[in-house]
Amino acid sequence: MTQDKPLRADARRNRARILAAAEEVFTEQGAAASTEEVATRAGVAIGTVFRHFPTKRDLLAAIMKELRRRLIERADALAAGGDPATAFYDYFAFLVESSANIGPVVGLLAEEGTEIEPGDQIMALANAFGALLEAAQRAGTVRADARLDEVMALVSATGHGAVAGGWPDDLRRRTVALVQDALRPR
Repeated sequence: MTQDKPLRADARRNRARILAAAEEVFTEQGAAASTEEVATRAGVAIGTVFRHFPTKRDLLAAIMKELRRRLIERADALAAGGDPATAFYDYFAFLVESSANIGPVVGLLAEEGTEIEPGDQIMALANAFGALLEAAQRAGTVRADARLDEVMALVSATGHGAVAGGWPDDLRRRTVALVQDALRPR
């Protein structure tokens, strides 16, 4: 078994630009999005896109992995340096906002018949969110009886509702505020 060589600096930059452009294009255009548009927005040739991501499915899966990585990084940063009294609520809102980007990609992966294998990333996300929840509970800003699985269900339902219903930003923010209010101690 051979080990993959690390990418050169320019190839890493191209890959990052392709992923950023693809996330925008698929979020805006859904299934109608083309890899040619991704290449144009990334400022690379179509061959460069296919060299990094041979199929549309590979590109979508890489976007999903990158999105999950960013979610985990944000949780870790809030846990390390955020105010425990507010970090949980900031992250809750961030997760729902992020669903606007994740939703179209998940939908396209499902249309392609690709199973999303979250594995270690989802465990890391749950652990990081759990740490934020526990810190907020210790700070007295989240109900002591709120469990992580319940909070994850609320985030998931709110995020899914926002994506499926095409909620405008104002409705999404107001709904998040109402859901978060239910988590505050009485």
